[in-house]
Amino acid sequence: MKKIILATSLLFFSLPVFSWGFFAHKKINYYAVFLLPPEMLVLYKPNIDFISEHSVDPDKRRYVLQEEGPRHYIDIDHYGTHPFPELPRKWEDAIDKFSQDSIRSYGMVPWWIEIMQHRLTKAFIEKDQSKILKLSAELGHYIADAHVPLHASMNHNGQLTNQQGIHGFWESRIPELLADKEWDFFIGRAQYISNVQEFIWERVLESAAQADTVLKIEKELSRSFASDNKYAFEERNGIITKQYSSTYSISYNDKLNNMIERRMRQSIYAVSSFWYTAWVNAGQPDLKYLTNKNFSEEELQEFEKLNQSWRNGAMKGRNED
Repeated sequence: MKKIILATSLLFFSLPVFSWGFFAHKKINYYAVFLLPPEMLVLYKPNIDFISEHSVDPDKRRYVLQEEGPRHYIDIDHYGTHPFPELPRKWEDAIDKFSQDSIRSYGMVPWWIEIMQHRLTKAFIEKDQSKILKLSAELGHYIADAHVPLHASMNHNGQLTNQQGIHGFWESRIPELLADKEWDFFIGRAQYISNVQEFIWERVLESAAQADTVLKIEKELSRSFASDNKYAFEERNGIITKQYSSTYSISYNDKLNNMIERRMRQSIYAVSSFWYTAWVNAGQPDLKYLTNKNFSEEELQEFEKLNQSWRNGAMKGRNED
């Protein structure tokens, strides 16, 4: 019996944790579709399952590409104190000051979002349906990541404060527990973003400012809970795993004053608005008349190869378990 408990205890700490978790990323992209205008819904609504399912492709890619990991976060506190004036917001200025290797080692999510936004705009200009859908799904992932406080902190999993596991607790466990039952994700309409760079940096700075709160409140709450009340053994995908208990999770969410729901809502709004902005900047092409509507056999094989690598591979780059 002791061996079983030890195995499941270790499993709790060794399971890989992805940005927002697969569940939340899919929800964010799914609800973002409903904020779009009718002219875009003609494409996005019939393909909502693809856009939702492939929102997690960037996390799966972390298993096979070393360079993928830094695209999901930025350890911005490495560069000083909020609002981090020492760090240039423009990519060229940042690498001139700190070198490209250094910037990549501490994360590059705001700059990668700009790159992906440019690619999506280009796909709209080319009226390439397959590219539009793939890039929309993946851009949504990186934008959502920028809204996670621990994605903007060197203490990204509480490893510096003896809070190992808090990353997945905040962005996976609590959304999976509460999102479908209690949270509201119907939030108005997408808006045009006049300055994409300024917008995403504001969200990154918000995340950085909230990171200390995420850590501090969990530390305080942990002191008031006995270990047998803080954790519970639950079945997950057919495997018994050690989880933060429902009672502890709900208490943490309450003390955060629903921060996680707010950041999910902001992510949904931002994702939809970035899609809308790319479409507007491309000249608002008629999405009923696009080319390359079906993925090629090579592209389909790439999707399957990615899934296989994810199922069989080992995480490369920064691991947030």
